Amino acid sequence: MGTDAKPMAEHVQRWWREGQAPDGDVIVFGDGQLSVMRFWTTECWSRAEEVLRATEWTARHWLDVDMVMASCRYAGYRAYGGESAAHGSIGWVALTRDDRQRTLEWLAVCSESNPFAEVALDDACLTAVSTNGQVWTFPRDAPQKVEISRVAGRDR
Repeated sequence: MGTDAKPMAEHVQRWWREGQAPDGDVIVFGDGQLSVMRFWTTECWSRAEEVLRATEWTARHWLDVDMVMASCRYAGYRAYGGESAAHGSIGWVALTRDDRQRTLEWLAVCSESNPFAEVALDDACLTAVSTNGQVWTFPRDAPQKVEISRVAGRDR
């Protein structure tokens, strides 16, 4: 049974307000789209790749994304970074409008990442730093094009 974009977007917004997100390496967009990602991070290199994009989807497993470790506000938007303890310690990052409903623009769940303990936001990017020193730079309008690097001088 299919669903149109508006009901999927309503579900995504409700799940976000309830502190829930699909489990796995994904970016969930506020309009209901889902981007399945593949994140590779090693000591020597990191890479992110969008595997597929879906407008209709069902999550089999869910994570709690209610543990916020960092937040910042910029020009009517807010960035959040945090941890889900569902299967150990999973990092997540979100961009919302800075309104009463915390309207979700997008949410990235990175099962291979440590929690995100620092976030910064500007006109172009949401930057999140994980507790193990990885810097994830998400373009605000295309978070699936994330770039992953290391903080200089920070040990693993």
